[in-house]
Amino acid sequence: MHADRTALELTLLPGARALLEIHSQELPQRDDLCGAFCAALALRAAGVAGAGGEPIDQDAVALAAGSIVSAVPDHSSLPLGERGRRDYRISPPLIDDPALAGTTAAGLLAAVARLSEGALASIPYSGPWSPATLGGLFEVASRCGAPVSLLANLATRHLWGGRPTPLQLLGYLLDGNQAGPEPDWDVGHFVCVTGRMAGPRGSLYALADTYPALGNRGLHLQPAERLAAALERPDMPAGGMIVIASAADAPALRAGAAAAGLQEALWDNGTVTVETTA
Repeated sequence: MHADRTALELTLLPGARALLEIHSQELPQRDDLCGAFCAALALRAAGVAGAGGEPIDQDAVALAAGSIVSAVPDHSSLPLGERGRRDYRISPPLIDDPALAGTTAAGLLAAVARLSEGALASIPYSGPWSPATLGGLFEVASRCGAPVSLLANLATRHLWGGRPTPLQLLGYLLDGNQAGPEPDWDVGHFVCVTGRMAGPRGSLYALADTYPALGNRGLHLQPAERLAAALERPDMPAGGMIVIASAADAPALRAGAAAAGLQEALWDNGTVTVETTA
């Protein structure tokens, strides 16, 4: 009798272990700062620990990015089991409509450039998103010589819930079965993509999320098809992926992403800017 052997391939992005360690210390995000939270992880994983005498954290990124916070906490937008967090180190601008709060993609690009003093490149990709284009971007990112982070601006309604069973994970990897747990919540959101597990019939992407109630203290796995649909966001304001990498790695990243069929462009995720509300 021959043993049933199936090879699964695990790939972590350069710098992922450092990002995950910082992630565990920074949880949870402060209200409306998911994008700033993720960019802070990327900056620190790349070795940018401070700027202008201040530490790099989600508040520092929010200030540099022009993030806007809802004047009144919107508990309906939180995952089950989370109470929110408003112990801001800064005094962020406020807005009455919570649907307009958050951070724009353009704001995050400006914040990374400013806080890294140009050492890091931020490259936005608006799509089109499919398992193939997602895989192409991940492949070129995995070959970078320095830490690289993928910030996904997605719609959580298209994701699996964060706690699939081992049989559901194996059923997807080995058989391509996409049946999984229902989504945990329904918002536009930023997360970090940190790695990928590839099997014969599917690829699971590892996400570092912003709340410990999601998955295993903010870590969960998502099928390529679900993550691509969440990035495409066909039923809500647009999303995309921001690649944060060393300036030296940027040319190869751009060439690889273009070869994969992705368009380098910003998107409007529905969040307003400070100037818009002035």
